[in-house]
Amino acid sequence: MWHALELYCYHFTRVSSAFSCLFSDFRSSKTMTGGENITNITDFILLGFSDFPQIIAGLFVLFLVIYILTLTWNLCLIVLIRMDSPLHTPMYFFLSNLSFIDICYVSSTAPKMLYDSFQEKPTITVVGCAIQYFVFSTMGMSESYLMTVMAYDRYAAICNPLLFSSIMSPSLCGWMMLGSYMAGLSASLSQVCSMFQLHFCGPNVIHHFFCDMPQLLVLSCSDTFFVRLLTAILTVIFGIINALVIMISYVYIVISIMKITSAKGRSKAFNTCASHLTAVTLFYTSGMFVYLSSSSGGSSSFDRFASVFYTVVIPMLNPLIYSLRNKDIKDALKRLQKKRGCW
Repeated sequence: MWHALELYCYHFTRVSSAFSCLFSDFRSSKTMTGGENITNITDFILLGFSDFPQIIAGLFVLFLVIYILTLTWNLCLIVLIRMDSPLHTPMYFFLSNLSFIDICYVSSTAPKMLYDSFQEKPTITVVGCAIQYFVFSTMGMSESYLMTVMAYDRYAAICNPLLFSSIMSPSLCGWMMLGSYMAGLSASLSQVCSMFQLHFCGPNVIHHFFCDMPQLLVLSCSDTFFVRLLTAILTVIFGIINALVIMISYVYIVISIMKITSAKGRSKAFNTCASHLTAVTLFYTSGMFVYLSSSSGGSSSFDRFASVFYTVVIPMLNPLIYSLRNKDIKDALKRLQKKRGCW
């Protein structure tokens, strides 16, 4: 046991040293490029919505309310699923993880955006910018993968109802959930590592409310081909391929639903999938729209407000989409009220 602990400490020290060297190199004030000294910047200025001084107070209140509601609704959904044993099924296991991801996702951008609202010169360090993008990207790509996993869960439940319990075993659900996190983590880590190879020596003003890759690439003084290529590959994998898998799953789901003879059975099967399909549509359409509109590094006011929708509003809407017309959630709330009455 002590030997294992020593090995762990040794490897942890090596990894920590590597990251320290990486950060210290990135923070250095000068670098050599093509035989000449180029001064590296160490901070970025996040303009956010400072070009709307007339409505900045209103935006602050609006975003604060949305953020509080997002945290409250997602936390309540996690607690409810955890406390109510009838909800301990694959679908609600994935849903509770989706709520956790949404909390982390919105918390990667909203608190900083709110803090900067009344700052005269809102800044963020280069390392802080990398950390913010790492968390944001990890959670966003994990959610994309999780949406695909949830579509497969619905496919197994409707197309193979008799084999559902054996197909979606607890161990498989756990591995699929772990795979979602690891896929997002590895993809995001590769982006951040490639970002640390860039040099920022010119303008340091980001016309956005958080550190997003398209805006960072515009500010880079070095070649960005590899980073752009990597971003495009990850977009294809986590965006287009995942969306295609979900679409194919729902084609089979619709075919299976149409084979159900009773109208009540068809309605129940459709309602089971309607909430997930709505969430998927909002997530992918808004994300792809913002990505395509800002892929050139654009920073228009419209791009920023559109980004608010998929970074702040969608995490607030997800628990409502999955809960409002969900009979299982309503029954769980009734059981919880009865338990409180007994106490």
